[in-house]
Amino acid sequence: MAASLKRDLHVDVELVEGRYGEFTVLVDGEKLVTGGPLGFVGVLPSIRTVRELIERRPRTTKPPAE
Repeated sequence: MAASLKRDLHVDVELVEGRYGEFTVLVDGEKLVTGGPLGFVGVLPSIRTVRELIERRPRTTKPPAE
């Protein structure tokens, strides 16, 4: 997921291993998405949900010119 977000949305993404059931997406150091209590049983937000939330947030930097 991290690689596709970085490639497609031009956001700085890094995968960090956490505790079992932990799923948190930070954008510019701010928590944007969490797995919540269901993350413990493996129910995580879909890539589609994560992408939509990232796309809707205010941008602080411009994507690179192609």
